[in-house]
Amino acid sequence: MSMLTPPGMGGKYRITGDVYPRMRRPHRRRRIVLASAAAVVVLGAAGWGTLQLVDVFSGGDDTRQSAAGKQADCKPAPTPSATAAAKPPKPAQVTVNVYNATPRKGLAKATADELKKRGFAIGKIGNAPAAYDKKVPGAGLLLGAPAASKGAFAVLGTQLTGATTKVDARTTADVDLIIGTAFKTLSPKATADAALVALAKPKPAPTRC
Repeated sequence: MSMLTPPGMGGKYRITGDVYPRMRRPHRRRRIVLASAAAVVVLGAAGWGTLQLVDVFSGGDDTRQSAAGKQADCKPAPTPSATAAAKPPKPAQVTVNVYNATPRKGLAKATADELKKRGFAIGKIGNAPAAYDKKVPGAGLLLGAPAASKGAFAVLGTQLTGATTKVDARTTADVDLIIGTAFKTLSPKATADAALVALAKPKPAPTRC
């Protein structure tokens, strides 16, 4: 065996000239390259799958566009016009009969005078009928025809907090204010005026989508 023969070669290979035997497997580098390429493909597929899952659970662009479209379509419902919603009558259009159902004297006259100053038309003034005399425990009772519930009750009710309403068989448009035991005074004029203003303004309709 020559001194130039690598140890362990058993003399099988002999070095001649500038050609040397290969000491490692020729396919190892190719396997490394292929493994790296496969890893890149796997990572790319995993990333794409993750994006698809996120898109599915978030609803995707279609859901976002649909939500945006719904928001654009949501518009406030039109405010009822004056012809569609009946306006409440003005105080001058409401004739009030004032009756005192309490033992205190002078309440009917004093209350009627104050209502007249506030623009109401005054009808009869006196003691309450026997059916209601000393039988109205609250601040007052508003009594009138069924049509009064469409406006007159609300307008007169702004002048007396805590008044209750009741309809009877009359066909006239006048309204009775029967002063009850708990009556102290009419609502302050500023408060009553603000309530009248709010009553005349129609409430905005809810938004419809």
